Amino acid sequence: MLDLAQVRQGGDAAEAFRNTMDLAQHAERWGYRRFWLAEHHNISGVASAATSVLIGYVAGGTKTIRVGSGGIMLPNHAPLVIAEQFGTLDALYPGRIDLGLGRAPGGDSAAARALRKDLKALGDDFPALLAELRKYLAPHRPGQPVTAYPGAGSKVPIWLLGSSGFSPALAGQLGLPFAFASHFQPDNLIAALELYRDRFRPSDVLDRPYTMAGVPVVAAETDEEARWLATTPQQAFLNLIRNHPGPLMPPVEKLDWNPFEEAAVASRFGAAVVGSPVTVRRGLERFLAATQVDELIVATAVYDHATRLRSYEIVAEVAGNGVAKKAEIAAAQVR
Repeated sequence: MLDLAQVRQGGDAAEAFRNTMDLAQHAERWGYRRFWLAEHHNISGVASAATSVLIGYVAGGTKTIRVGSGGIMLPNHAPLVIAEQFGTLDALYPGRIDLGLGRAPGGDSAAARALRKDLKALGDDFPALLAELRKYLAPHRPGQPVTAYPGAGSKVPIWLLGSSGFSPALAGQLGLPFAFASHFQPDNLIAALELYRDRFRPSDVLDRPYTMAGVPVVAAETDEEARWLATTPQQAFLNLIRNHPGPLMPPVEKLDWNPFEEAAVASRFGAAVVGSPVTVRRGLERFLAATQVDELIVATAVYDHATRLRSYEIVAEVAGNGVAKKAEIAAAQVR
């Protein structure tokens, strides 16, 4: 599961955090193996900005599910700080923490400025930041002037995340697992996966390519109900396009958009699987056949918490009935 601790209209961050915890606890019971949280800034309605703090909160309220970042935006942070944070998390919850890394700011230019990020930077320094972070997470070497403690010698798995060609190429060269953000940017999915597999070189982490892709899913008892519920994430995409982000809105019978906006939302929502259990199963099977990814990570952003729980429960039931013959739903552990 991918969660952003989204605030709904009429709610607040505290409610969003309680819902995040409840969702993670249900996910654990339903057999999901990963629960990832994403770093975003200056986006009204998204409360997962202090991502490492929230990962600790969720890991502390669960027992077996892997909890991680999908992702930490590394250029926003000193690599030493992330090594110390995730070293601490790994010490508290050994064998349960994932570190997914992205190179975008996770917000607009004003947020980037407030984070003290170089506004002229294009993310080209990401490989150097990643190398520095991996150095801090590696076992301490004699004479090493700075040691991450906790952090040094930890075995926190690192994933590279992306929605373009930069991260898959780098992940392939380094032999790291790669996750594509097709839950909001599906257009480049197949090309990115092909690039990653083509560039992959075996490493001490992986001996073969290992991939994940994000899928927006809205599952309900009927196709009609699911399409109605899906107007909530469609409104969220529409508000982002209009540069007016906000809380999750209740579903509506008809969306008020122009043809350009409708096409833009459809592009963002292009990988979505929306419908009844039968429709969702078929949609996920098609997605797996087209991508051949090792894992799916499901993102569901509907207004009502109980409805969101039911959507994820349907996905778990569908997976249990055999949809994921070659991939588990956010499942396999990468060592």
